Amino acid sequence: MIIEMKDIRKSFGSNDVLKGVSFTLKGGEICALLGENGAGKSTLMNILGGVHQMDTGSIVVDGKQMNFSNPAQSLDAGIAFIHQELNLINDLPIYENMFLGRELKTKRGSLDLEKMYQETEDMFKRMNVELDPNTMVRDLDASYKQIVEICRAMMTNASIIIMDEPTTSLTDQEIERVFTMMKTLSGHNVGIIFISHKLNEVMQVCNRYVVLRDGNLVAEGNVSEVTTHDLARFMVGHDVRSEPLLREKKLGDEILRVEGLTYNHIFRDISFSIKAGEIVGVTGLLGDGRSELFQSIFGADEVSSGKIFLNGKEVKIKSTTQAIKEGIAYLPRNRKENAIIKDMNIIENASIVTWPKFSRRGIINAGKHRGIFEEQRGALRLKMGELTDSITSLSGGNQQKVVLAKWLAAGPKLLILDNPTQGVDVGAKEDIYDIILKLAEENIAVVVLSSEAQEIIRVCDRALVMYHGVIQGEVAGEEMNEHTIMRLATGGQLV
Repeated sequence: MIIEMKDIRKSFGSNDVLKGVSFTLKGGEICALLGENGAGKSTLMNILGGVHQMDTGSIVVDGKQMNFSNPAQSLDAGIAFIHQELNLINDLPIYENMFLGRELKTKRGSLDLEKMYQETEDMFKRMNVELDPNTMVRDLDASYKQIVEICRAMMTNASIIIMDEPTTSLTDQEIERVFTMMKTLSGHNVGIIFISHKLNEVMQVCNRYVVLRDGNLVAEGNVSEVTTHDLARFMVGHDVRSEPLLREKKLGDEILRVEGLTYNHIFRDISFSIKAGEIVGVTGLLGDGRSELFQSIFGADEVSSGKIFLNGKEVKIKSTTQAIKEGIAYLPRNRKENAIIKDMNIIENASIVTWPKFSRRGIINAGKHRGIFEEQRGALRLKMGELTDSITSLSGGNQQKVVLAKWLAAGPKLLILDNPTQGVDVGAKEDIYDIILKLAEENIAVVVLSSEAQEIIRVCDRALVMYHGVIQGEVAGEEMNEHTIMRLATGGQLV
């Protein structure tokens, strides 16, 4: 199959999102579609997937001109779209989700549950996925929901599969499995469009790249002829910094200290402290317990034993509301599931944490919230339309900035950022790193939880490396390098 998109233009109101983009994909190719958040990647693919209609331009599939007015027409043409926002129903088991919209029926017209279960099981075996088709989707973590989506796309016998950031929530092992699936599909002449901000993954699995910037196609070619540095430069239009972000540190008093913090088998005997103006990284491999540890400090989970001290005084934090009053803010790791409220607009999402703070007798002071957000909007370099636009109208990076704005409005003394740049492009990453440094300069203690060693090295003063629920070691200065971090994260010792 060959798909040609020619001179595609699309506007939303006065916002020109695509300005005459042409894109081609052949069967068997794995093509990276790259660009900053808001560059037009998702819109271009939503047009190919029948979610949006183009204003002008043409789509040609195997020499035949097409116009997809809905996703079903695109699917019928052999194009499967695995969206960033996963299209699964939590209250149904996996095997029923696998056949949503194309349910198998018996001769009597009832659902053929047995056959759907069997075909799902067969697909999982073929793809080396260890999942019980009977499992309810709500019981899966984000990584397995993504795997289910990929398997579902493969069951439609698609000739083209669009993958919108499929590896964002996956472990290294699951990413390898997805890449193996992709290479197998490529060998069967299936074309894959791979949207990702992880440029090292692009180098690993793709053979072609196409880069969009501000709605224009600015670069394309063979992956073997470029470096990650080249791709980053194409995306933002200038060289991207990669060296550690050095700064003059002025550390204040101790903000947080924990002693012997333990919770069942998830984390145990955790002790550390952090001062005002300090940026401390916490890293390791997935399942190391770092998110659960800081959720407990934030009052979202409990602890079995141990002590928490804030500003030198012991506290027992029983709820997130109490944590916020104590000056702790927590930006959770999965923006889509835990940070944004999809049914609310931008300003509502940005102000929800401080509603109690700026309200009198139950009446929210909307003017005060707007004033605070407008200040932050400039500082965070938010690309957005109206304050009352839906939060989902923003790109992933800009959604992340709104979530950050929400917590900054609370005026925290301790800010915990769990995977702050997940699903965010290289340009927005730099903005977020600059914000983190600025917050430290303003005497806020910042904790950065991240699986990316490079991120920890670039932005943090020192790092705690966790392994199976314990702090395996602490690194700073020259010791804070990828080699040492990986050794500790896999259970090794500091030499």
